Amino acid sequence: MAHELRGKRVLVLGFARQGQALARWLPTQGAQVIVNDQQTAQQLQLHEAEYPGVRFVLGDHPADLAEEVDLVCVSGGVPLELPVIRAAHERGVLITNDAQLFMERCPAPVVGITGSAGKTTTSSLTAAMFKNAGFNTWVGGNTGDVLLDSLAQMTQADVVVMELSSFQLDLMTTSPTVAAVLNITPNHMDRHGSMQAYIDAKSNILQHQRATDYAVLSDDDAVSKSLEVAANGEIVNFSARTMLADGAFLAGDRLLVSGNASFDGRPHVICERKDIPLRGDHNILNVLAACAMAGCYGLAADRPGVETEIMTETIKSFKAVPHRLEVVREHEGITYINDSIATAPERLIAALRAFKEPLVLLIGGADKNLPWDEAIFLALQKARHIVVFGKPGEKQVSDKAMKLLNLRGAKDDVVTRVLDLPAAVERAHEVAQAGDVVLLSPGGTSYDAYKDFAERGEHFRQLVMDL
Repeated sequence: MAHELRGKRVLVLGFARQGQALARWLPTQGAQVIVNDQQTAQQLQLHEAEYPGVRFVLGDHPADLAEEVDLVCVSGGVPLELPVIRAAHERGVLITNDAQLFMERCPAPVVGITGSAGKTTTSSLTAAMFKNAGFNTWVGGNTGDVLLDSLAQMTQADVVVMELSSFQLDLMTTSPTVAAVLNITPNHMDRHGSMQAYIDAKSNILQHQRATDYAVLSDDDAVSKSLEVAANGEIVNFSARTMLADGAFLAGDRLLVSGNASFDGRPHVICERKDIPLRGDHNILNVLAACAMAGCYGLAADRPGVETEIMTETIKSFKAVPHRLEVVREHEGITYINDSIATAPERLIAALRAFKEPLVLLIGGADKNLPWDEAIFLALQKARHIVVFGKPGEKQVSDKAMKLLNLRGAKDDVVTRVLDLPAAVERAHEVAQAGDVVLLSPGGTSYDAYKDFAERGEHFRQLVMDL
């Protein structure tokens, strides 16, 4: 049931993409809106005239704002430990977010996707399958469009594909019609505090499903698989290791769907492994998850699903999403790859496993208090040269990586440490040889030097194009 907003005083915490959408949408629902951000109007490049009727409190997070409001909407990057949020809790004020407000009001069935890695690629591919099947399809959420902006144009006949982060799910009490958990590996420990708290947030995507809904879970990921006990709906699995009677799976070099993951319930070959234009075994799993969701959607939403021929055509024509193992340029026989989305060691590991070519690897960024031993071990096996970039600091990937590299006896001719990404690209260009791949897969967040991973990836792309 949707929370009533008309006449309510609503505090929006954080004025990035989600906060801006809330500041546009909430007044249309009759709410009185206060926006609060720790940055100043100048830092935000704010034009208050674009948000008529909205009051802005900027430069700090005053705890007494909680005394003025009936509802608090928290943007994804805002820590839940803020005094203003604690004060709101103590007063019994409801804490929510844009994703929850959208889900409460969305007239169309929602296909929701979460996971530690692969969310955006899988969301984009799943949405493309629905679009090619003729559905009016909306896609957004954690990245891309904030779906509240399009809510007024949506109808019951549409399909919504929604990427959901642990930050959003932490506060949600509504679950999608089809909900997928791609994988769960250590991530965002700096926010959630423990692995169990992170898992609990992710599992929220399943907790509120109905018996007629569908949960799509990885048979290959132990934590995703373990969430079957939390699912109230039907379960469909996907696997690159096991043949499934009900799911999407890899058998030899062929991708198949069967049972509830199939348009008509019968087994179907979707494509050959070589037909997938995306690098890496992790992307095989992303494709299988998309097939499973598209296949069971018709049963969950009680309407026609996506025929297997459409799945096949969509997979073969799909292009990599920017900043995800994206080929930027081939220059002097060297291929430059942008994987700026790799903001955790697990994503770096997946990227390293996607290549057989000699690698010049660029790693760095801000650390999220995650284990790096396996990533460094694999990097030394796979990379001919490693360039570590970033200013010194105990919360920097550069410091942690260098300590581990030194412990493993990495020699000076194998590792270079530099201060920033431009110097890293310059050094990579110096040491790379024809036939090499220069891979930006940082393993750390971008917040040490950039607004987000996309800005870091764009900078890398420009540096490479300027060579």
